[in-house]
Amino acid sequence: SSCCMDLAVIEFSERLSYFGIATSLMIYLTKVLHQDMKVAAVNSQYWMSVTTLMPLLGGFLADAYLGRFRTVLLSTVVYLLGLVLLAVAQLAPGLRPGGVSVPRVHETLFFVGIYLVSVGTGGHKPALESFGADQFDDGHAGERLQKMSYFNWWNCALCSGVLLGVTVVVYIQERVGWGAATVLLAAVMGCSLVVYLAGWRTYRYRVPQGSPLTPLLRVAVAAVMKRRLQLPADAGELYEEDDGKKRLLCHTDQLRCLDKAAIFEHGGEVWSGAWRLATVTQVEETKLVVSMVPIWVATLPFGMAAAQVSTFFIKQGMAMDRHLGPHFVLPPASVFALAAVAMIATVALVDKVLEPCLRRGTGAERGISVLRRIGVGMAFAVLAMAVAAVVERRRLDSKVTMSVFWLVPQFALMGVGDGFALVGLQEYFYDQMPETMRSLGIGLYLSVIGAGSFLSSQLIAAASRLSSHGGRRDGWFGKDLSRSRLDLFYWLLAGISAANLGFYVLVATRYSYKQQTAKAGRVGADKDGSGIDRPYNHKCVLQGSAFGV
Repeated sequence: SSCCMDLAVIEFSERLSYFGIATSLMIYLTKVLHQDMKVAAVNSQYWMSVTTLMPLLGGFLADAYLGRFRTVLLSTVVYLLGLVLLAVAQLAPGLRPGGVSVPRVHETLFFVGIYLVSVGTGGHKPALESFGADQFDDGHAGERLQKMSYFNWWNCALCSGVLLGVTVVVYIQERVGWGAATVLLAAVMGCSLVVYLAGWRTYRYRVPQGSPLTPLLRVAVAAVMKRRLQLPADAGELYEEDDGKKRLLCHTDQLRCLDKAAIFEHGGEVWSGAWRLATVTQVEETKLVVSMVPIWVATLPFGMAAAQVSTFFIKQGMAMDRHLGPHFVLPPASVFALAAVAMIATVALVDKVLEPCLRRGTGAERGISVLRRIGVGMAFAVLAMAVAAVVERRRLDSKVTMSVFWLVPQFALMGVGDGFALVGLQEYFYDQMPETMRSLGIGLYLSVIGAGSFLSSQLIAAASRLSSHGGRRDGWFGKDLSRSRLDLFYWLLAGISAANLGFYVLVATRYSYKQQTAKAGRVGADKDGSGIDRPYNHKCVLQGSAFGV
């Protein structure tokens, strides 16, 4: 729909701004603020961690209180404020850094500005993407198929923003000035705000229903209170309410201990009240959230690998020959464009070729299961780290400055990995989340990258401490790349990612997808003529398949 295209344009402008800042952050910290490589890498990855963990808070607020539309609006204003502060720090006389001296005010404004961008991203990312997916009706088969494509094309808009962010914006930063580039980003973000507000009459809205975590807590409390009760042999005897307003979930045999929250006694004592009796749907929603935790943990090493693309991959590019002909020198951050191009190509190929072929072959609604798609992406990330290690070793051994195009394979492999894993993670955390928690679901997907980036910075610190024997030697992370051993760090990441892939496959094969009813009800409590609740059953429909099936 046209409103989804408008939302994709807004995502494009946000990613343009984010990657215009993120890919050049290492360069800005080392060249303008004169920080050491290790300090700059840790600062950069801390910022990336905060930026990608903030969506958990933003997603919660969007689902519980503000609503998705309003959250996007407020966070865009905060984002704009951050960009304006950056522009002031970079353009105002007396604030700009000159030579080796960097005014303290400039540094303060710069860090406040980029962390305001973090806060803005925290609301913008989870709320906008889930708001776009809300425009499709899950109960309509045609719109459900459109939604699968939506996540693919959403990522194409995202990657187009990345592509321009790491080429045009980075080129302006190098040739015109940092301030001019930031003014351009602020102008584009301002225009996207106008486009967003222009479409307010055409959007579908979901009303926030209070904290989405409260029902989960109620299920846990009710299950503990009734832990001594015996589960009925027939799941149809468990309590359900069908008010016709929301699609109900089918009962599953996972985490049976939580089913006790839905035990409804017909004789003697009746367990009632929100904290003493839960519905089957509420129990199943709790099971969904609990069973997501192992998947989230198993995808963290992918986030660790992804964090290297905008830090050490870029730093490698700075130490290589970037000449394209006699007059043009490629900005180091522009090498990131290779990953974006590879991701766009992968997403288009999966959506237009792979998915339709597999769909025809299997006869299923989707060709490749979401968890399998994520697994394929994680395998590509392992390969990318191994290739990066080999290339870096060759660069260290080389007597001449190697061409930057030696980095093409590792960027391309990470781009392909992103095309499979990132799109899969978005769809998984949106689709498998309870309906009232879908912005939080997108926040969880982003937190994989954020927590991965944080773990990566911790791994850098630990590896640096061990390899330098407490700072007595250069170790793996020296003052410059020629005295560092990044290749060993890449091999370490490849080893961690490969071992973890085995754990991921184990977790994914045991995962049970969300099962919804063919109509709005499955196991329920219906009123009979006497006005007493009684159980009833409806046909169950499985939406999804296991990892290996």
